[in-house]
Amino acid sequence: MRKFLVVLDDSRECLNAMRFAAMRAAKTGGGVAILSVIPPDEFNHWIGVGEVMREEARERIHAHFEVFAKWMRDRQGVDPELIIREGEAVPEIMAQIEADTEIGVLVLGAGNDRKGPGPLVTQLSKSSGSLQVPITIVPGDLSKDRLDAIT
Repeated sequence: MRKFLVVLDDSRECLNAMRFAAMRAAKTGGGVAILSVIPPDEFNHWIGVGEVMREEARERIHAHFEVFAKWMRDRQGVDPELIIREGEAVPEIMAQIEADTEIGVLVLGAGNDRKGPGPLVTQLSKSSGSLQVPITIVPGDLSKDRLDAIT
């Protein structure tokens, strides 16, 4: 089965990327893999404190994932899988694509403010020639109706 890999983070544009991935998966018989990357600098503390912070980060990710997963299951009939990695975002995204041969498309949400599309879109589009899958970049300000029309 072809999977759409989408990155779960705290950005606003993440929502449209999730919606797009779920809608495309539902309409094409695919799946959705949701990747969340915990940056290593969050745990540069004493060992005990770092472990507590790591567990808290995982709990936040699971709670955030469940919101998207419920919508995907209820509205799109898609049961997503959650993948959590620790490290720098871009290398971990590339490593996940390499590790899971069922991933067919990377879906990223693009910011629409003055800062540009966002660091992941900027960095991964520069690396797009070496990726094993195409990237779909979803504008963060697309309406639900427009998303439905293009998926």
